Amino acid sequence: PEYIWVGAGLLAAGNLFFEFAGVNYNAMLHQVSTKENMGRVSGFGWGMGYVGGIVLLALLMVLFIFPIGGGHGVLGMPFGVEGGALDVRVAVLFSAVWFLVFALPVLFKVPELPVDPTRKRVGIIQSYVILGKTIWRIGRTAPKTLVFLIASAVFRDGLSGVFTFGAIIAAQVFGFSSTEVILFAIAANVTAGIGTFVGGWADDRLGPKPVIMVSLLALAVSGMGVLFIDTKNMFWVFGLALATFVGPVQSASRSFMARITPDGREGEMFGLYATTGRSVSFLTATLFGVFVTMMGDTRYGILGIVIVLIAGLLLMIPVNAKPVHIEDPDAR
Repeated sequence: PEYIWVGAGLLAAGNLFFEFAGVNYNAMLHQVSTKENMGRVSGFGWGMGYVGGIVLLALLMVLFIFPIGGGHGVLGMPFGVEGGALDVRVAVLFSAVWFLVFALPVLFKVPELPVDPTRKRVGIIQSYVILGKTIWRIGRTAPKTLVFLIASAVFRDGLSGVFTFGAIIAAQVFGFSSTEVILFAIAANVTAGIGTFVGGWADDRLGPKPVIMVSLLALAVSGMGVLFIDTKNMFWVFGLALATFVGPVQSASRSFMARITPDGREGEMFGLYATTGRSVSFLTATLFGVFVTMMGDTRYGILGIVIVLIAGLLLMIPVNAKPVHIEDPDAR
């Protein structure tokens, strides 16, 4: 317990740099795809993320966590939790090495775009001034793009709530054991990956907006279904249905952003995309807590998630994929 603040600080630092990397990683979509296959490339990338997560989780369970022959996995520490949860901490270290190894192909094989020598370097404070100007200019020249940024921020928070609170509902409402929760998480990643691959295919044929709209509607219906079921088996059905449609929304939202981003402004626009997403990251957690408190039952927290998803769906209705034009160099 005395290391709680050290642990929290490390998690915060990890998340901060993960967001920095995520902005630039998403901005690279233009470099590795064309307008004709952008949906498939985005869907394949996101889907492989789910696949990689499944493989890593399975390895961690077998090597370190799940008891095998009275121990704590093939390579698990014999003293386990009693010895300071060393098996879990080694699993985290293993995950860090995994992350580094699979980042190397991106770092060494994806061609780097040349730096624009005309762009001025600015400090942190000035960068937020520029961010404000960018938002103002987008609102003036392409207001529906600004609506998309708001809508995606809202429904992306709802998507995070599906995975964040899904395990809580499974355990507290339907009596899943910790092992069953892990198995459910593995199955959810499998269905999410499949859904993402299919969503990427549909993105290129129908456009990203229909994929987002249909998936959000399916998520809302599946979420409402959780209110009216009482068995583990039915939760498996509705829970996996929820997971299936999370990936397509995530992937299509990224490809939508890439399609409306002008060449040379990818980092700036995806930085704005990330910033707007974080600005409303309290919505789902707050509504989840409100409904649980009001109704006295964890099951009703799903209403908070559904409301956020529907709000994002409604905000998406007027949005179109008109490319953004930011002509004023000061906005850079």
